[in-house]
Amino acid sequence: MIKVGIIGVSGYSGMLTLELLLKHDDVRLTYVGANSTQGRLDQIWPHLKGKTNLTCEKFNLKKALEAADLFFLAVPHTASMKITPKLLQAQKKIIDLSADYRLKSKQAYERWYEVKHTDTKNLSQAVYGLPEFYREDIKKASLVANPGCYPTAALLALAPLISTRTDIIQSIIIDAKSGVSGAGRKVTQNLMFTEVNENFKAYKVLNHQHTPEINLYLSKMAGRSLKATFVTHLLPINRGILETIYVQVKEKISESVLFNLYRKFYKTEKFVRVLPLGSQPEIKDVTTTNYCDLGLAVSKDKNLIVLTSVIDNLMKGAAGQAVQNMNLMCHFAEDKGLV
Repeated sequence: MIKVGIIGVSGYSGMLTLELLLKHDDVRLTYVGANSTQGRLDQIWPHLKGKTNLTCEKFNLKKALEAADLFFLAVPHTASMKITPKLLQAQKKIIDLSADYRLKSKQAYERWYEVKHTDTKNLSQAVYGLPEFYREDIKKASLVANPGCYPTAALLALAPLISTRTDIIQSIIIDAKSGVSGAGRKVTQNLMFTEVNENFKAYKVLNHQHTPEINLYLSKMAGRSLKATFVTHLLPINRGILETIYVQVKEKISESVLFNLYRKFYKTEKFVRVLPLGSQPEIKDVTTTNYCDLGLAVSKDKNLIVLTSVIDNLMKGAAGQAVQNMNLMCHFAEDKGLV
């Protein structure tokens, strides 16, 4: 049994993490905090009535340190790096759901997030929390940087090809679409119901902050520098991500060879499902789960690969993957508390 705290419990990712932990047999939830919202959790999130009597208080470091051994940081970008050094100094374990520790370059972080990074020591020591590739490192980590939702879907789709046939890759285009909850629980005009409903649009074209994260880990998998063209779109749905990825290749490859490559690569991975040829994944099939579903297709001239990847941005793209990482860090069954 481990004592766990959530800092930033009033956002969607914090709430979903809370829900998962309340059902986890090996976890005792002992601290919840947030700076923007205080009060009983079942009043902040009414659907939790009868499930918890915890109260969310304004974050207090001293109380947090006394209450828990492992913390989920579901706080806004730039807030985590102010808290993390103090938690690590007290020998606490951390899973950070923000972007503060995903990039290994201080300069890249400051360019894309437009704020100074104040914890470069831990930036270099953080382990990227994509279990399918960094499982053994996560098991030994004190600080895990939970991946972004868009990068999770993209990297899971591309990794088998990138890591085994990097020599044939000519170009990569990632056409990504997300539900509105991907923007967090904030009130802005462009996320209002009347702006999003019956609408569909691209945003942050060629300028999305997840671009360097995708390129960094694609390059690590490939063993050479790779850059993908990445364009994001806003879907008029609550949750879910669908990415259609176009990979131009220098050598012809057949659908059967590609399918066998992917099936073999993910044969032992519980949360990645490679669909049969001719089938394409749908968002509704992964909503509320920790699964990533992948679809594969190859053009008739065998020079273009189309990969389709779907995840729930709040689960495999955030809270579900964070709990998966906690399970690894604490040596629990990796799928404990997850569906």
